[in-house]
Amino acid sequence: MSRPVFLSYALVKRATDLGLAAGALIVSLPIQAGVAVAVAVKLGRPVLFKQLRPGLNGRVFTLYKFRTMTTADPHRGLITDEQRLTHFGKSLRSTSLDELPTLVNVLRGDMSLVGPRPLLVSYLQKYSANQARRHEVRPGITGLAQVSGRNALSWEDRLELDVQYVERCSFLLDLSIIGRTIGAVIRRDGISAVDSVTMPEFDGVGTEES
Repeated sequence: MSRPVFLSYALVKRATDLGLAAGALIVSLPIQAGVAVAVAVKLGRPVLFKQLRPGLNGRVFTLYKFRTMTTADPHRGLITDEQRLTHFGKSLRSTSLDELPTLVNVLRGDMSLVGPRPLLVSYLQKYSANQARRHEVRPGITGLAQVSGRNALSWEDRLELDVQYVERCSFLLDLSIIGRTIGAVIRRDGISAVDSVTMPEFDGVGTEES
């Protein structure tokens, strides 16, 4: 995609993100209120999970999601993600309801509706030069990797799909990803990695699932 065409796409995409995210946020407010109450009752406070994540050009922002895990408590044996993720939390993740507060990140310009998922800040120094290209666009609530297996993919495949999105991004691809996302959420595909309730930690170039 040439630079003038990419800039035009980026500007229109941003306007589309603002319109769709604002509408989705308003429509989902009653649902979010219900989820917030349920999280407070089931998991306690805080209701929101907040974490620093790298976005466009590696700029760090605060990601917002609904909490899905209990607080770590070594005395109760609650240390790992597997131990801390409750049935309620699994339900929130499988339906993607935990992602609804992330619409605020889209409105703020931290994220887009479609793009590579924002990962951990600690991973920035572990990417190869090619993998680091995932930060050439805004991260997304959903992306090419998410509709191609989500957490069931290896890190190598997941990051390769992120770079493919950067190279191929277009309105048609974004629409295709949104459509496939709806199907993946309905089927609840790829919520967990093969041997873990979440994705294993990324250890560097070419890392596979443990």
